[in-house]
Amino acid sequence: MRNGAELGLLGTCAHPDAIDGLRPVLPSRRIDALSTSSLEPDAGVKAVLLLIMLLAAVGGAAAEVVPLPRPRPVPPQASHDAPACQLLMNSELAIAAPLQTLDGPGDCAVTDAVRLEAVVMPDGSRVALSPPATLRCSMAEAIVHWVREDLAAAALALGAPLRGIDNYASYHCRGRNNVVGAQLSEHGKANAIDIRLVRLADGRRIGLTDPHVARDFRERMRRDACQRFSTVLGPGSDGYHEDHVHVDLQERPRGRFAMCQWQVLDPPVEADDSENVPLPPPRPKFEATARGKL
Repeated sequence: MRNGAELGLLGTCAHPDAIDGLRPVLPSRRIDALSTSSLEPDAGVKAVLLLIMLLAAVGGAAAEVVPLPRPRPVPPQASHDAPACQLLMNSELAIAAPLQTLDGPGDCAVTDAVRLEAVVMPDGSRVALSPPATLRCSMAEAIVHWVREDLAAAALALGAPLRGIDNYASYHCRGRNNVVGAQLSEHGKANAIDIRLVRLADGRRIGLTDPHVARDFRERMRRDACQRFSTVLGPGSDGYHEDHVHVDLQERPRGRFAMCQWQVLDPPVEADDSENVPLPPPRPKFEATARGKL
């Protein structure tokens, strides 16, 4: 233990800086270093903390992922996309209804069929198809434009508006010309229609192949049909279309032309009555008689 003289000497002679030098500076710095090192974790601790935080985030996200219920079954719709067929969206053009897939063997299965009931004219009147035609959408659209743009004008030239079309045949899964084993007809693909006659507003029924109908009308019908369809068959084509006209949209290989076989026939020439003048009756036969000699 230091004596009082030593303490007095230190109290009177020591410089303030010397006194500061005697302060416990080193312990203070060690404490600060220890406190700082204890607050800053090393790399291993940081990795563990980061892993814990990551697992917590994944666990929270997994907790938020709730399994959704199964979607409701889609009710059966039309056999084709409605927007693909303009007839189904635009009642200003036609009265048509979508059909389910036509379940036929092979190519007779049609997935975009419609039932074409009537064509709506620009003035709002309707041209009914009797009976309604079952056609694929593209064929139905072609018929609608043909009626509105060509057939109606040709009929009006006869003196009355068009009011109806006789649908002789549309969809029918069969061979060509109803021949068993023949190549599939376009009727079997809902890609054809046969028309026998049209009906006018005044009640007249106009046959497309009737030679007594105005020739100008039939020639105009033939020209317009052959410009719109890939196949047109009528009188003089194959012997199966003498009393009606067949039109279709058959797809042919590139480079092959459309088929237009429809002869516009004239009425049969009636025999001239002047050739039927009755001949005079034959002279009677006289038998020779024996005469006596003078």
